[in-house]
Amino acid sequence: MSDNNFKPFVPPGVQMKEFTLKSILLGCLFGIIFGAATVYLALKAGLTVSASIPIAVIAITLGRKFFNTTILENNIIQTTGSAGESIAAGVVFTLPGFLFLSDGGGAQFFNYFTILILAIFGGILGTLMMIPLRRSLIVKEHKTLPYPEGTACGDVLIAGEKGGDFARTAFYGLGFAFSYAILQKILHVIAETPEYMTKQASKFFPSAKISADITPEYMGVGYIIGPRIAGVLVAGGVLSWLALIPLLASLLPPDMIASQLVKIGYLANLQTPGGQGSWDPVAHTFSDYSAAVYYAYVRQIGAGAVAAGGFITLLKTIPTIISSFKGSLGAIKEGKENNGSRMDVPRTERDLSLKIVLFGSIALILLMAFLPQLPGDSIGKKLLVGLLVVVFGAFFVTVSSRIVGLIGSSNNPISGMTIATLMGTCLVFIAVGWTGKVYEPMALVVGGMICIAAANAGGTSQDLKSGYIVGATPMYQQLALFIGAIVSSIVIGLTVKFLDKPTAEMISKGITEHAIGSTYYPAPQGTLMATLAKGILSFNLDWQFVLVGVFLAITMELCGVNALSFAVGAYLPLSTTLPIFVGGAIRGVVDYKSKKANVHTSAAEEELGKGNLFATGLVAGGAVAGVIIAILAGFDWSAAILTKLNTESGLTGILGHGGYYVLGCAFFAFMGWYLYRTARKA
Repeated sequence: MSDNNFKPFVPPGVQMKEFTLKSILLGCLFGIIFGAATVYLALKAGLTVSASIPIAVIAITLGRKFFNTTILENNIIQTTGSAGESIAAGVVFTLPGFLFLSDGGGAQFFNYFTILILAIFGGILGTLMMIPLRRSLIVKEHKTLPYPEGTACGDVLIAGEKGGDFARTAFYGLGFAFSYAILQKILHVIAETPEYMTKQASKFFPSAKISADITPEYMGVGYIIGPRIAGVLVAGGVLSWLALIPLLASLLPPDMIASQLVKIGYLANLQTPGGQGSWDPVAHTFSDYSAAVYYAYVRQIGAGAVAAGGFITLLKTIPTIISSFKGSLGAIKEGKENNGSRMDVPRTERDLSLKIVLFGSIALILLMAFLPQLPGDSIGKKLLVGLLVVVFGAFFVTVSSRIVGLIGSSNNPISGMTIATLMGTCLVFIAVGWTGKVYEPMALVVGGMICIAAANAGGTSQDLKSGYIVGATPMYQQLALFIGAIVSSIVIGLTVKFLDKPTAEMISKGITEHAIGSTYYPAPQGTLMATLAKGILSFNLDWQFVLVGVFLAITMELCGVNALSFAVGAYLPLSTTLPIFVGGAIRGVVDYKSKKANVHTSAAEEELGKGNLFATGLVAGGAVAGVIIAILAGFDWSAAILTKLNTESGLTGILGHGGYYVLGCAFFAFMGWYLYRTARKA
């Protein structure tokens, strides 16, 4: 099953401290911190940052100075801690939808214990389903699925262990990115998202927008995944933002676009200003037509494409999955399970038993059926919900693992997969005659658990990739992920409820019941999930846009283009995929120059090359800074300091918005040049 040519950093025959009490406790502490920070960031901006690399960097630093940890203990620390970030993302992207269901019927389930149960169950499901897939996806496809954050995290751990030039290169990148992030996210000397949009009145090309989140982590991810995947990603974004949006903006009147936004929950009504695109009910215009069309139509097209791309991926992956399960079942039959009970199994190939996956899945279904905190008025109905969760979980855990293997966890379109899950669940409900608002909370439970499971599966995959590179014991990593999921879920639920409580300032502005859903914490994904559940169960969803996305994905696959990568690009904003493409393009130039100079390196040498290590540092530094700033922004005293340090208004007053954007792009270009210069060094 394994790649015989690959040699982990710690050989299988070496026995070293790994699954220790201090590594688990430190990992749980980091899981709590990063999980809470992710809740805030996801509610506020609808995005998250990967936690594995920052935790690995911190583990190396603290472990060397205070705890005398080994590289395998540091790997367990980051594995345990990373579960908090991924589960928090899944929780925040879906469960606030309970607040927005018909007639407030789901608000009773937006309580701490329901959130806690769903977070734990979803987190456990994501890890459970990855146990039988580790060999097929992580080991067998080591050369074809890069798992950028996992590879970067493994490189960071090895660089920290090696010290010397390896560590210096990675930490130079981290320091560079951290300094860049301070200039960008605290002082705001560097624009966060430079953009240019043609006017809606343009006769030839209305409301076409080019934008880019010019952050270190996106450039680093692009360099790690390389030019091919980055190019397919940005191609999907080009289709959405420079083809579909200008086309729809030229054909559709603003009132029709606004009505569509109202229908799917992004605008209160046609008489209320604001919403996506900033609707002006007096002038009947948007200040940002591009955003309005994107949220009204293109996101639904992208969701359909992601769902179809995921299904195509599953069909292509079925032989690998079957062979993986056959191998596991054969091991059980022969009494040679890789659970560490036999000494003839190499340490680096010992997984938890497949029996744990089977009995764990059955236990989840039964618990969901009998726990009174979950929606459903009969055990039979709740059993169906539990069965749907396990079935969809097996599917989307596989898809999620493959997606993050290509483009990384930070860009994992779990909301797109959740949309597909909600659609499938609602269609099953309709098929058995369950329609109307009473079934909306049950559909959202399925969507929420799959979102959490898919997010955690993506993080789990990256962790297992890191472990494969450094030579960890998979069984210990899987146990650490279960522990991390449970501990971090306790704090994630508390954080969500804490942020949902209106402050004195919010109450003074008329927000008296829930802060989530207001302008302070808009929770965009949760709003969309609730809208979809309501729309399908009331037979009021625009299937025509979803089907456009489905056949777009089929078209790409028939053209020989990876449909899922293209679909992800079509679904994500161009501001995400464009800077990733820049990083991939730099990698392409570096590879071309090396090939031209007849320089050949092995895969292991390339992973620990200066370019990859510096890109790893960029991802780590940007992620660490993002989490720290998210924490600081959550307290009134530090938020006030951050506001005072913001120089954006002064710079735009001097340079104008265009000049301010040019200044930011100049900093981003300098970072790209420095990455190229570093990568070209021997």
